[in-house]
Amino acid sequence: MRNIKMQVSYDGTAYCGYQIQPDQVTIQGKLEEAVSILTGEEVHITSSGRTDAGVHARAQVINFLTRSAIPIERWCLAINSRLPDDITVHTAEEMPLNFHARHDAKQKTYRYSIHRSRWPDVFHRKTRLHHPSLLDIDAMRRSLRYLEGEHDFTSFCSTRTSVESHVRTIFSTSVEYRPEPMLGDGEAGVIHIYITGNGFLFNMVRIIVGTVLEVGTGKRSESEIKQILDARDRKLAGPTAMAHGLTLWEVRYE
Repeated sequence: MRNIKMQVSYDGTAYCGYQIQPDQVTIQGKLEEAVSILTGEEVHITSSGRTDAGVHARAQVINFLTRSAIPIERWCLAINSRLPDDITVHTAEEMPLNFHARHDAKQKTYRYSIHRSRWPDVFHRKTRLHHPSLLDIDAMRRSLRYLEGEHDFTSFCSTRTSVESHVRTIFSTSVEYRPEPMLGDGEAGVIHIYITGNGFLFNMVRIIVGTVLEVGTGKRSESEIKQILDARDRKLAGPTAMAHGLTLWEVRYE
């Protein structure tokens, strides 16, 4: 038996999330189908985490057990030839049998992308949230710092979250801005919000972004973020930002 670890990127637009669901098209379903066609085995693929419908991944990490003798250097090409164009395997390596893509993950980074312009960008409409009004990026940066450290993130997760503990640790946050003028708007630009933590609750990053955007537009003060966090009440936080702006950016292991 062999334990194969892979890094996978995907455009989540056409999928009902990562996890297999009855009668739905999912990332996990497509990956398991490709491995099955290649090896003739029924495999269960484990991921570092489950992305929601419409969410993307730059470097999702997966692993699965196989009895196939295919050389490790041939796996990527073989799998990619059996995957749709919006899913790509970038790396493959053989790991100890006890490696687990989710349990062994130490840090995950998500990136949320915002296209700040009067007009939508037709070329990035599936990977960036369009925001027509100006944003106070420095205030957004400062507000995110209230979330760094270990906290109970009940205010920033969906009420449908099923896990018992809502305590998570945010190691770092950052906001990057890049001017990207477009026709009819010389002040247009792209904002990337990065959040790195030891784990994330259902819709946690998207609710954080939705709340921080309200800080950026002046609807909330920066200090409200701490008050919302301490209250542990989802109703006090902002809206859940659209899924298509979110990308699982990186997963780190020891």
